[in-house]
Amino acid sequence: MKVKRIVTNIPTANVKDAKVFYGKILGLEVLMDQGWIATYGSEARAAVQISFASEGGSGTPVPDLSIEVDDLEEALTRMKKAKIAIEYGPVDEPWGVRRFFVRDPFGKLVNILAHA
Repeated sequence: MKVKRIVTNIPTANVKDAKVFYGKILGLEVLMDQGWIATYGSEARAAVQISFASEGGSGTPVPDLSIEVDDLEEALTRMKKAKIAIEYGPVDEPWGVRRFFVRDPFGKLVNILAHA
């Protein structure tokens, strides 16, 4: 048996709140929308990973979600343009990533990163 995919489920009373943050700002496509559930994603192949952590690194809290992007500065610009508060960073970490933290519309701490 092989794991084919891992899906993060975020509970919310208003599914449409994901549209701007995950759709417009991060550029994910709506893959499915049933009204009560909307799935955002990309056709790009992604590695299957699940992490377990006692901290988020560099003394930060453990983020709920980590999203790797190909252009961190563009992601940062989009977050700032949308007036989303940057809670940490951007910073170059000693393990080879540049990243920043924001909160999504559901209060989840999101680690936006790019490998150096």
